Amino acid sequence: MITTERVQALLQGNGIVIGSDGDKIGSVGQVFLDNASGEPEWVTVKTGLFGMSESFIPLQGATVSGDEVRVGYDKGTVKDAPRVDDSEGALSESEEATLYEYYGMSYSQTASDSGLGTGTSGDAGHVEVSGGGTYAGDADTYAGSDTGGVRDTTGTVGHDTSGPTKDDAMTRSEERLNVGTESTQSGKARLRKYVVTENVTQTVPVSHEEVRVEREPITYSNRGDALDGPAISEEEHEVTLNAERPVVDKETVPVERVRLDKETVTDNVSVDEDVRQERIEVDGDGNPKGR
Repeated sequence: MITTERVQALLQGNGIVIGSDGDKIGSVGQVFLDNASGEPEWVTVKTGLFGMSESFIPLQGATVSGDEVRVGYDKGTVKDAPRVDDSEGALSESEEATLYEYYGMSYSQTASDSGLGTGTSGDAGHVEVSGGGTYAGDADTYAGSDTGGVRDTTGTVGHDTSGPTKDDAMTRSEERLNVGTESTQSGKARLRKYVVTENVTQTVPVSHEEVRVEREPITYSNRGDALDGPAISEEEHEVTLNAERPVVDKETVPVERVRLDKETVTDNVSVDEDVRQERIEVDGDGNPKGR
């Protein structure tokens, strides 16, 4: 059984409801007490887009651990539960019977076992607890503290002029700016290799042979060679000349390795955005102490 002290902690904190499948269903909205026994009987969970709607879940068999309420139904079952208008702060007999039937519970049996009765204003015996008040042990005497607003089955102080009276307090909200970062593709870089041709000029020394005619007079030392042969005759003598020429040869050799790498550079970017805030002020003939 979930105690009222546990309920108080959930309402003052950021309580969440966990389904039987372990998935988060939503945030705790309100807790409804049994008007006869004063025990917590129903919890509402904020579901839908931006938590604009609330679904009722029975607290029978539920457990509380820290800020988590683990109920005996999965998220899909809770989201498909019948929508109930709780603007009056209590459940009617027909609304409660509809919820009991949806969750497969016997309405008459449960009411008998838990001491549910009919409230003084025709409700099914449940009173809503909202805010941070102090529970005094009786569902009809749940009184608010200085830090929270509470309403009971007898009604509210004053009434709403802009619509149906829901409770005796209005909620002030404001927008909070949550700035983060996300990674997006800003471009690509690639390495591409291609071939170019350039002209290279180098000077290479080459040599060649030329004919040079040498003449020597007849002397005692060469006189024998000069007189060897006929006195008068025809004769030819041939000399082979050699010359160097440039020879070009090309070879391919590796000269360097090239690769791409990445580095992270951090810049500061200013984000300028407007946020809205609600303000509450007091108008009237009385003597308000402040805003």
